[in-house]
Amino acid sequence: MKIVIEALIVLLILTNLKLIASSRLSACIRVVAVQGVLLGLMPLIAGQEALTLRIAALSGLTMLLKGVVFPWLLLKTLRSANVRREIEPFVGYAASLMIGAGLLFLAIWMSRQLPMPFAVTSPLIMPLAFFTMMIGLFAVVSRRKAITQVLGYLVMENGIYAFGLVFAQHEPLLVELGILLDAFMAVFVMGITIFHINREFDHIDADRLSALKG
Repeated sequence: MKIVIEALIVLLILTNLKLIASSRLSACIRVVAVQGVLLGLMPLIAGQEALTLRIAALSGLTMLLKGVVFPWLLLKTLRSANVRREIEPFVGYAASLMIGAGLLFLAIWMSRQLPMPFAVTSPLIMPLAFFTMMIGLFAVVSRRKAITQVLGYLVMENGIYAFGLVFAQHEPLLVELGILLDAFMAVFVMGITIFHINREFDHIDADRLSALKG
């Protein structure tokens, strides 16, 4: 079972690197969808206790929202905006991969500095959580397109979710579902915002909004 968990963690790390290495927005959305499904499987596999209805409900809702609903909303927004690629990011794709590798080593170092009050299923879960949060934040600040920044927000939330997996046996279900609901509302509002930005300005470059000053 530990091998399966670590294989999932490696796949999740690869999805993070794929996100910052690809210029095709549809591919980025699908990568985040795959990441959501893999994260949804984690409570079923990495649970330290027997499978319960609470864990099954959390896993199913996570896969539904992160793997289906969020990507569907973003793909629909992408089609309405008629944009296919992130052409000129603030940080190039080769440099992004190098920074991503550096962030991975930083995440491993940070996880080693954080003592855990109890044994975890895999020592790679904490590095994954930190790395995913940092990649999400990096995508937000290094990309021009608003939709890529939304993906960065989602990935950052995925990192918080992965961090919560360590304590999943100790959190009430309503708190976990509340976090997913917050993410759903954020994506819904961001999709509407991107649509209106594109309708008014014929682009979804977030950095161009500075022209509205004054």
